[in-house]
Amino acid sequence: MTAIKHALQRDIFTPNDERLLSIVNVCKAGKKKRNCFLCATVTTERPVQVNVVKVKKSDKGDFYKRQTAWALRDLAVVDAKDAVKENPEFDLHFDKVYKWVASSTVEKNTFISCIWKLNQRYLRKKIDFINVSSQLLEELPKVAEESVPSGENQSVAGGDEEAVDEYQELNAREEQDIEIMMEGCEYAISNAEAFAEKLSRELQVLDGANIQSIMASEKQVNILMKLLDEALKEVDQIELKLSSYEEMLQSVKEQMDQISESNHLIHLSNTNNVKLLSEIEFLVNHMDLAKGHIKALQEGDLTSSRGIEACTNAADALLQCMNVALRPGHDMLHAVKQQQQRFSDLREQFARRLASHLNSVFVQQGHDQSSTLAQHSVELTLPNHHPFHRDLLRYAKLMEWLKNTDYGKYEGLTKNYMDYLSRLYEREIKDFFEVAKIKMTGTTREGKKFGLHGSSGKLTGSTSSLNKLSVQSSGNRRSQSSSLLDMGNMSASDLDVADRTKFDKIFEQVLSELEPLCLAEQDFISKFFKLQQHQSISGTTTNEAEEMDGGTSSRLYSSGVPQTISSEKDMIRQMMTKIFRCTEPELNNLIALGDKIDSFNSLYMLVKMSHHVWTAQNVDPASFLSTTLGNVLVTVKRNFDKCISNQMKQMDEVKISKKSKVGILPFVAEFEEFAALAESIFKNAERRGDLDKAYIKLIRAVFVSVEKVANESQKTPRDVVMMENFHHIFATLSRLKISCLEAEKKEAKQKYTEHLQSYVIYSLGQPLEKLNHFFEGVEARVAQGIREEEVSYQLAFNKQELRKVIKEYPGKEVKKGLDNLYKKVDKHLCEEENLLQVVWHSMQDEFIRQYKHFEGLIARCYPGSGITMEFTIQDILDYCSSIAQSH
Repeated sequence: MTAIKHALQRDIFTPNDERLLSIVNVCKAGKKKRNCFLCATVTTERPVQVNVVKVKKSDKGDFYKRQTAWALRDLAVVDAKDAVKENPEFDLHFDKVYKWVASSTVEKNTFISCIWKLNQRYLRKKIDFINVSSQLLEELPKVAEESVPSGENQSVAGGDEEAVDEYQELNAREEQDIEIMMEGCEYAISNAEAFAEKLSRELQVLDGANIQSIMASEKQVNILMKLLDEALKEVDQIELKLSSYEEMLQSVKEQMDQISESNHLIHLSNTNNVKLLSEIEFLVNHMDLAKGHIKALQEGDLTSSRGIEACTNAADALLQCMNVALRPGHDMLHAVKQQQQRFSDLREQFARRLASHLNSVFVQQGHDQSSTLAQHSVELTLPNHHPFHRDLLRYAKLMEWLKNTDYGKYEGLTKNYMDYLSRLYEREIKDFFEVAKIKMTGTTREGKKFGLHGSSGKLTGSTSSLNKLSVQSSGNRRSQSSSLLDMGNMSASDLDVADRTKFDKIFEQVLSELEPLCLAEQDFISKFFKLQQHQSISGTTTNEAEEMDGGTSSRLYSSGVPQTISSEKDMIRQMMTKIFRCTEPELNNLIALGDKIDSFNSLYMLVKMSHHVWTAQNVDPASFLSTTLGNVLVTVKRNFDKCISNQMKQMDEVKISKKSKVGILPFVAEFEEFAALAESIFKNAERRGDLDKAYIKLIRAVFVSVEKVANESQKTPRDVVMMENFHHIFATLSRLKISCLEAEKKEAKQKYTEHLQSYVIYSLGQPLEKLNHFFEGVEARVAQGIREEEVSYQLAFNKQELRKVIKEYPGKEVKKGLDNLYKKVDKHLCEEENLLQVVWHSMQDEFIRQYKHFEGLIARCYPGSGITMEFTIQDILDYCSSIAQSH
């Protein structure tokens, strides 16, 4: 180990101006055994730097190389693993934990001891040595001396601190003296023992000379001893004086201690006085209420603006005094308790006075508003509550103060406000709706004509009686409708457009009056009662609204303890529900009245109500107005659906006359009226989807009912009923341009065309009946396989038979047959649809097509026979034209 140490010092540390103090042969714990050396070094230059260096043998040769170095100041913990048993393992905690296994316990202990000493000498840093006993640290130097050669223990593990002293080189003079001494004794190098004996002998000679010199100076020694005795006497005298001085200073010290203690007590007293003054100033500044505020709370005028402002300032000051954050111990002071009790009495007294005054204001408001109801009873307007709200808003800050200080009285005021205002609004709204109902039904005489009795009037006239009448001719139907009108039995289609427009305006005015009233009241409640209005995500359903109206609001203030409400938004809605509890029933009654007057009024109401609901939901989807209008909208939608269902039911129940022609069916005309009215009403409406769904239901029912009536018709041919009515439907849809019914429009046109063609073909088979039967037989023979040119050889279809059949239809007979056909068609068709010329033109075209078909068969089946019809195409055109002009 000594040779290795010298080699490391020479090759690695001396070039770096470092001195190697201790070395230990180690390998990493738990890994493949690869040995290296941990070295403790110090620099030769100041300031001294202490390092722990890891040195390992190079893989390419026998020389050593420096691998890693750590500064000793970075070492935090040295863990020897076991302070009792011998264990070669130890850990060094630098930036991370390094685990080592030494080659022997002695080397480990020596290295740890060196680290400990270097720390004590150079760093004075707190390095934790764990699992190393203090006794072992003291004994480690001795163990090292016994186990390490003498030349090494001086530099590594010596018993004193000289083991780690800096190395001192010889100076020039010392080198020169040693060289002179060694030159005088040439064998000093070859025979070191002889040289050492010579030096010993010379040393003995020098010691003897020294002893003799000392003995020769005995006289001087005696003199020196005498001087020492005198000096001792002087010292004794000085000690006596010092003792006396010390006694004097002791008394002074006692006096100074008393003065210091007195000063400390004075300083403590001053500090306590300053703190006491600070506490008193805090209490006086924060718990003292001005006399003006006290007077305002006790006697302040709550009717004038100046008095309300003074009371508001006084109440705020009182609240600040009551809410001051007292320091520990303040609440135990009698004066503080007395002042707090005084504040509580003032708060209670003012809260009681404020609540009594506001209750009186609420009552007075009811009386004042009642006196203005008479002037609004004629006009369709609601009284304006803005002056009342403006006066009450002066108390908004006081209401907030009351809410924060005495919730019981705040709760009582809220309940009283709802009670008084609900009765007031109930009178106003009921009177308002009475005026609306009177304006809807007109004069009292007109109301009686409709069979209206009271506010919930009923219609005695039946709107379905017309639809159960037998279908008459258009002229008869018009005369019967006028007679029915004279009788007072009015259907929705017979009402004047002006009446519907009047109803629409009245209903819009009702909603326009209610909406600002509710919004103004809700805004006032929020400001006056200090309830925040937050935007809500989803609205309240109908069932929730009914539940609130049924009793939730009445239970809200049933006890003196504040109820648990999900938010102040819910409280506003519940208060509005209680105050305007009659609004929804009155709206429903008005809607029922409008529906009884005219079922088509549900279209106006659906559009108006949808618009107002949409507007209210944009403002606040969870507000009372939005919820109420939403519930009423459901009722309106039900009435609309009921109107559609009634029309479909009337279609199913329609009966036709067996004695007169059908013409345009009543429900087809009613659908036209409904669609035209709906398109004018729903223009740019929000709920267009509801109308589109109703259109689909109605048009499908119309299609089914038309086919049903056509199948049941006995007087009018089925094709005529289908043709005329689907032509009317197609014309209606083309004129109105309803986008959702494009498919039905195409279907109506197709059905009209098909039945027109079917009717024309069926009707034309009769004027040339024998000729038709003859050529049908010819076509049948051809279909059986007989060649066309051989048909003439058949006995029943020879040329003579053909000439015989053709002779039966001269031009005169053909014209006569066409004239009879024109009269028959005119008898089948109705006047309203004006399809006679269309049908006659189609018959002309079909007749010409049949004529060409017959001529083609004659040319193919009877070639060269020279047989032709006794009339030409031009004759047909002339016959048809003259017949149409003559009629």
